Parts: sequence; structure tokens; C-alpha cells
Amino acid sequence: MASSLLSYETLVHAMAGATGSVVGMTAFYPLDILRSRIQVEDSIKLHGTPLEILIKLANEEGIESLYRGLCPVLQSLSVSNFVYFYTFHALRKAASNNTSALKDLMFGMLAGSVNVLLTSPLWVVNTRMKMEKNSYSSLFRGLLDVFQKEGVKGLWSGTVPSLLLVSNPAIQFMVYEALKRKLTSRGQFDTYTAFFVGAVAKAIATTLTYPLQLVQARLRAGTSFRPLLNAAKSNPLSLFRGLEAKLLQTVLTAALMFLIYEKVVRLVLTIMRIKLTRH
Repeated sequence: MASSLLSYETLVHAMAGATGSVVGMTAFYPLDILRSRIQVEDSIKLHGTPLEILIKLANEEGIESLYRGLCPVLQSLSVSNFVYFYTFHALRKAASNNTSALKDLMFGMLAGSVNVLLTSPLWVVNTRMKMEKNSYSSLFRGLLDVFQKEGVKGLWSGTVPSLLLVSNPAIQFMVYEALKRKLTSRGQFDTYTAFFVGAVAKAIATTLTYPLQLVQARLRAGTSFRPLLNAAKSNPLSLFRGLEAKLLQTVLTAALMFLIYEKVVRLVLTIMRIKLTRH
């Protein structure tokens, strides 16, 4: 187990995952802003198609509103994905790479739990920085402000649904790795195929776990989710409010992330093998 935790290969997967997530999020960040605001705010200006709402926000609040909080999001995302990929691949390596869909699901749940417990405060601040009412000057300032006003409980608000939501990346990785194994055995998997496989895996995981994500977003933003649950009693589809924007954002971001991830892993491992061969 110790060798898998400290191996260079595990570190490469973690760095590649962090790099891919940063590139993917940077490319589609306005969609993430849109997703967060639709989930948390009850504003009439957030009605319409994703493109219509983005244009409306840019016109009314300025183009910079679509990139509010980008820097701290990238900081948090790189840490979060580093932790997740590192833990996931360390567990797989500890299992001697004897993988299956069920094992990948279990490893994904464990990796997700570690990630949530370590990085939840970062995402609480990030969610609030995307809202109009919050304007923290930095991630650290936001963490300090939430701690001073709400204590430790505020920093880890939304942790329970977040722990339930470890099923999201777990399902995503299970589907991704299962499809990857199948396509690789046929000689049909390359880094560009990873884009489409990543998109399919994320679409499945997001749709299955979306109601929990909606509750999680409201808890992190400090917004009550009771009105949402009351509305769901008469209209269950209320629990899927903002799903279109969420799918658009997460599917494209995850697809690009996996493409970059596969490219970085293959490049670095190839360079490492060449160096080892020469020595």
C-alpha cells in the first residue's frame, strides 16, 4: 500500500487530473457561473436558455460577472482533483491494478470521501464568491470571513450532501474506466476518444445525482433549500432546476479534462520510460 501511495505513476495521474480540470474549467467557466446562480438564486433574469441568460448577465452586470471568482475556483479545483486522482489511482495500484466496474465504483466513493472532507471549505467560499452579494478579495480572505462569522460549521456547510454526492464522480469514473477498458481491448481508445467517453460518463453521473447537487449548492451558498423541497412536493421536476445548464457545463468540462488528462499521462509516462531505458 505504501508503495502505491508514494509511486511516481500515482503522482503523474494526480498532476494530470489537476491540469486537465483547470484547462476544462477555464474554457467553460461562464457556464459554471450560470449553473451556480440558477441553482441558488430565484431571480427572473435567470429564466431562458443558457445562451440567453449569459447574454443577459453580460449586458446587465458586465462581461466580468461571467468570470467572477475564476482564480479561487481554479486554485480549489486543482487541489480537489489532485486529491481525488491521487487517492483513486493509489487505491487501484494497491489492488494490483486488478480492476472491475464494481471496484472502480468503490475506489471512487473512497476517493470522493477523502476529497470532500479535505476540500469542502474551499468550495463553500467558491460558491459564495460567484454570487453578487459576496466579493471576497481572495480565497484565503473568504475562508477567514466564513470562519469568523459562522465558525467551523459554516466552512463545512453542505458536507453531508457532498458526502452523498461522492457517488457522482464515482459513477463517472466507473463508467469512464469501463468504457475505456472495452475500447482499449478493441484498439479503439485514444486521447480524442477520451473526450467523448468522458462526456458520456459525466452526463450519466450528473443526471443521476442532480437533486443532491441542487441541495448542496444552496447549503454552500447559505441559502435555504426548504422552498425548493416544498416546491418539489407539488412539482418533482423542481429538483432538476438548472439541469440543462449543469449538463452543458459539466459534460464539456469533464470531456476536455479527460482529453488533457490522457494526453499528459501518456506524455509523462512515455518520457519516464525513455529515461529509465537509457539508464
